[in-house]
Parts: sequence; C-alpha cells; structure tokens
Amino acid sequence: MSRSFSSGLQWLLATIGMAPPAPPAGGPMTRAAARELVKWYLQTQGAGITEGLNAEGFGGVMNGEGQYAFEHVESPPSLKASALIYRFREPPKPGIIEGFRQQQDEGTDTGGGTVDFEPESGSLFLSRTYSVVPDGREFTRDLDRLGKASVVWGKDVLDRVAHRVFGT
Repeated sequence: MSRSFSSGLQWLLATIGMAPPAPPAGGPMTRAAARELVKWYLQTQGAGITEGLNAEGFGGVMNGEGQYAFEHVESPPSLKASALIYRFREPPKPGIIEGFRQQQDEGTDTGGGTVDFEPESGSLFLSRTYSVVPDGREFTRDLDRLGKASVVWGKDVLDRVAHRVFGT
C-alpha cells in the first residue's frame, strides 16, 4: 500500500470514526504528547497496538523501505523523528560523515531533515525535530518525505560520498 494512499485512508477512517483522530496540534512536545503522536502514527501505518514510545522515550518502525526511529528529548522538550540512511558495522572512516554533511550543504534533497550521525549506534539518519505537536497529516507527510529521501541517500548519495572520499 502506498503511503499517500495510506495517509488518505487514515484521514478517511478518522473522519468517519473508525480510527482514532490525531492528537491535537499546537501544544508543547511533552513526553506524553510525543508518545501519543508516535502511537497514533504507528497505528495508522498498520502497527496495531503500540505504546508509541517506550519508558525511556524511544520507538521505531520499518515502513516500506524506510526505517524510522523516534526519540523524545527532555530539554528542550521535543520529538526527534529520524529515517535511517545507513548503519555502520565499524566506526566510519575519516571524511565519511563530513561527506554526507557536504551533500546536505550542496542542496541534495534531505526530505526536510538534516544529516544526523549517532555514534552510540553507528547509525546515520536524516532527522527532523518537533518542539510543538504538528498536525497529524503534516507529520505523516513529513515522515513520508524523510523516508523516501533516506532511501535515496542510502543508495545514491552513499555511493557519491564513497567515491568522493575514497576515489572508488
């Protein structure tokens, strides 16, 4: 099922009372608000019963080709939504992360996110941060764009960066 169809279906089902409505937009991104937003998003994408975020404020899902991670940040209160580009098995070679950041600076489509490397997990993401609860349809569109861009970055941009850094 395509994501745009899924987005339209979630809106239709919520409108006729067959799916929960999105959390109200506009409030601060407290842990409870982040949990409800992620829970709603995951359920509308077919995840079934879920808490959205665990007790530590983390969650994730595989949706189509995209892999998403969610993290509630306490200070300032925000929700970081990330789409995986690549998970390094070993620490990245010098110049690799900088090469991805250079691609971002040169205007390669990031799907509205920014390049974000998490050294603890060795994962490279495109991430967006929300300090205010967004409209549910907007959040879904944002994640769709982020996920599509991350797939391109994991294939085409990764090859470009490797070629620039290593000359391969």
